[in-house]
Amino acid sequence: MGWLTDWRRKRVLEKHHMDERIWLSALSSLPFIKDSQKLRDLVLLFLAEKEFTGAHGFEITDAIRVSIAAQACLPILELGLDWYSGWSGIVVYPGDFRVRRSEVDEAGVLHEWDDELAGEAMPGGPVVLSWDAAAHDPLINVVLHEFAHKLDMLSGAANGMPPLHPGMDRKAWHAAFTEAYEGFSDALERGKDTWLDPYAAEHPSEFFAVVSEAFFQHPAETRRRYPDVYEQLKLFYRQDPS
Repeated sequence: MGWLTDWRRKRVLEKHHMDERIWLSALSSLPFIKDSQKLRDLVLLFLAEKEFTGAHGFEITDAIRVSIAAQACLPILELGLDWYSGWSGIVVYPGDFRVRRSEVDEAGVLHEWDDELAGEAMPGGPVVLSWDAAAHDPLINVVLHEFAHKLDMLSGAANGMPPLHPGMDRKAWHAAFTEAYEGFSDALERGKDTWLDPYAAEHPSEFFAVVSEAFFQHPAETRRRYPDVYEQLKLFYRQDPS
């Protein structure tokens, strides 16, 4: 039924257009995003196919939708919207939100606690975001981060290795990311400058998401510090931001 999806998307682009004032205002606060007709079209399709919901009475304005959509579409600019298929919801909280966690340890004891989060990507479900973090946190890009997780999950598990394109070498990907992740974790433990958000050491999936943020926002520095990882991300996203 791909032809039906293509027909619907063609109709969306024929019947709708981007509000120039809102679009330029959104991009003015996102200097790492380059304006292009291709991105505008992708954002229009994204907005047509995804459903935004405000949590705790938070009002989702058109400006918020466009800002989130522009950032979410950047990683798939050369991949296509089908990389975000299978789910439709984007839930936006006014600020950080709490999620109840539970885990059974090796002794069979159940542990429960509350996590305070700025974002979360649900396998097969919505992306949940804090607008306060998305709009004001200078240390993370929660939108790029969570949508990178969505791409990672397409391989069946969030493990830092999204589905690679034909011709990409899984061994080369694994070697580049393993060396970088282990080196980053070791430097963090020794109190050395890590440049990336320390949260990247939590898990290989978090390293992938954090370094994806850096790839788009600080490409030259990412390439300098992690040249092999940069090369793999360039092949995966089919972009060279530097």
